[in-house]
Amino acid sequence: MLGVPLLVATLLAGACGDGGGNDGGGASTTSTPAAGPTSATPSASQPRGGSVTIPTSAFADLPPELRKTPAQPTEVADALPELCDKEFRSGGRSVTASAAMMSTYKQPKDPPENVPYGTLHQTVFAFEGTGAADYLRRVRGAVADCLSFPAAGGSVTVTSRPMAGAGDEALLVTVSRPATGPDGSLAKGRATSQIVVIRVADAVTVVHDQGWEGTSADPGLADDIARSAFRGLDSWQR
Repeated sequence: MLGVPLLVATLLAGACGDGGGNDGGGASTTSTPAAGPTSATPSASQPRGGSVTIPTSAFADLPPELRKTPAQPTEVADALPELCDKEFRSGGRSVTASAAMMSTYKQPKDPPENVPYGTLHQTVFAFEGTGAADYLRRVRGAVADCLSFPAAGGSVTVTSRPMAGAGDEALLVTVSRPATGPDGSLAKGRATSQIVVIRVADAVTVVHDQGWEGTSADPGLADDIARSAFRGLDSWQR
């Protein structure tokens, strides 16, 4: 899925405070990959201190039957979902690096000419100290406080639960909202999307799984996507 052999998100360590320095709220920079067929690299922000590198191998590599388009770098602020508030932003606390990628996926038996089935936005944060565990604790609490909020055509409802078998700890968030058509206009029914948050050692990944152009994501693929995201993060952190 990841077409860049080395995704170099080199950042200076030691950011702190409430600003969104490492998730799109502050200055950003893009570095050049060490090698490979494309110059695409992730967006990243600049805290202070020593350097940290997030490799492409830290991101999910979906099985071939699910891959639709290669991952491309995107802004962290654009990749992170927002519910009642900015629940998934790090605020720059203890973050030493951050990077994000976006890709599309298909269902296993979809013919090549089909449009994508869904879109994945994935963010990886590296932390120092207890930052990774603290981040997951904050996210868990913020999501639990956001059971619903108003939206055009109705309301958005949010549920969350622990997810077993993925990393040191993981959270699955399911979001249900009024469905929309390809042009953004309201459609019949509701659409669901999923957010998986996984911690492995000192790193956390946030994967936002959305159906294509306002449709529902397939909850049956949540485990496959989570396993792929876990494998990438675990290969880097271990």
